[in-house]
Amino acid sequence: MTDQQLASEVEQRVRVRVEEHVATVTLTRPEKHNALDTAMFMAILAAAEQVAAEPSIRAVVLHGEGKSFCSGLDVAAVMSAQDGVQGADSALSEPVPNRMQRVAYDWVTLPVPVIAAIHGNCLGGGLQIALGADIRIAHPDARLSVAEVKWGLIPDMSLTQTLPRLVAIDVAKELTFTARVLAGEEAHRIGLVTRVDEDPLAAAQLLAREIAGRSPDAVRAAKRLLGETWGLPPQESLTLEAALQRRLIGSPNQLAAVMAGMSGEPPRFTDPA
Repeated sequence: MTDQQLASEVEQRVRVRVEEHVATVTLTRPEKHNALDTAMFMAILAAAEQVAAEPSIRAVVLHGEGKSFCSGLDVAAVMSAQDGVQGADSALSEPVPNRMQRVAYDWVTLPVPVIAAIHGNCLGGGLQIALGADIRIAHPDARLSVAEVKWGLIPDMSLTQTLPRLVAIDVAKELTFTARVLAGEEAHRIGLVTRVDEDPLAAAQLLAREIAGRSPDAVRAAKRLLGETWGLPPQESLTLEAALQRRLIGSPNQLAAVMAGMSGEPPRFTDPA
């Protein structure tokens, strides 16, 4: 495949639409259940970078077009590519060593909340992308799996940074050792997804709009606070908590939230510069 052909495929893999401060990021390879080939890896990275660069975005909905969220690695396509797995796995600077990890972990480091709407297959790398979201809403019949052992591999798209915050280590080991498939209902029971809904996309969009109606400064600070302090000793977590709060108190958006709460009128927030 030529560079021009690859660039053309990248443009077709992911769609980003922004409306009322909510970005909807859609994986658009439905004929392959949004399986991850080299072009899809690059397109997801580009979408995350696009969203991160737009200060008016206050929440993100991540979902897949067609019958599935994402069925995981397109093994045949990646292995037959000119540079194989190494092309998607090429080294980057610290703290995220390669592009495959960034495809999932960029949603963790995005400054605004990300909500994954999961339906159909959410397997292997697809699940690891969903785990990078802050909140996961799944259809009760969605199929989720840490599937890599099926292919003689380990999960290597930042699962070590996301799964331990959701389930106990024995549960994580069972899922990883067996590659067994969980329905959305069971995934909810064990904490792998936040909740289930018959229409996960509509539920995710409703939640994103609710979040977008809050102070963007407070929401960004809250995501940073919880992301950086989970599991830290009290001295470190409480220090950041106090520092972030000091920056918010008396700021224009904090005062706008107070005025809206007192008057009952919709708040008028300004987006970060």
